[in-house]
Amino acid sequence: MGASVAFWVLASIAVLAALSVVLVRDVFRAALSLILCFLMVAGLYITLSADFLAAVQILIYVGAISVLIILAIMLTREVQQGSPSNRFRLPAFFVAVLFFAGIAFALLNTPWQISSTPPLEPTTPAIAGLLFGEGGFILPVEIAPVLLLAAIIGAIVLVREK
Repeated sequence: MGASVAFWVLASIAVLAALSVVLVRDVFRAALSLILCFLMVAGLYITLSADFLAAVQILIYVGAISVLIILAIMLTREVQQGSPSNRFRLPAFFVAVLFFAGIAFALLNTPWQISSTPPLEPTTPAIAGLLFGEGGFILPVEIAPVLLLAAIIGAIVLVREK
């Protein structure tokens, strides 16, 4: 029962944070709401016994992607203006409602097989063994930080004053 309550609390906060990302006009506050949403999704992974996904969510999304977004916001000029209103707001709203209706229809009409017991063995060592052991995925894992560093340096070079 406690895990169910924690799941619904985290899910509610994640949905509110996601709505805040879309509805807040201040770009920096929207980025902070996005970080909160990422953290709540990591908490949802923990309540679902997916510890590896929670760790990856925190390391990649909360750590790297959020830092890149905030760096990009800080390097741009006129951050205080926020996003201007435009003529596509109403059509975008209708597209979002149609998308949500399609997702809700798919979720409600799918026969989900739910396990009542958590996994018997921890999933993190098995996934780590596949990624870094015989799977041979160590090179992409090493290339990703180099690409992130190149993106940060490129953003600084593009934005700096002449």
